[in-house]
Amino acid sequence: MARVRIKQIRSTIDRPQKQKDTIKALGLGKIGRERELELTPQIRGMINKVSHLVVYEIID
Repeated sequence: MARVRIKQIRSTIDRPQKQKDTIKALGLGKIGRERELELTPQIRGMINKVSHLVVYEIID
């Protein structure tokens, strides 16, 4: 299965609580923090919800 590298580039200040919770669920929380995760449909959905706060790269 493919993997994805996610990096938070924007702050969660003044964002809805659901977006803050999604960032925490992805293992992020501070600007510049990165995680590498399996690209499942659930992770893809979370990335789509906070795509304006993160950048991501699909790794084979």
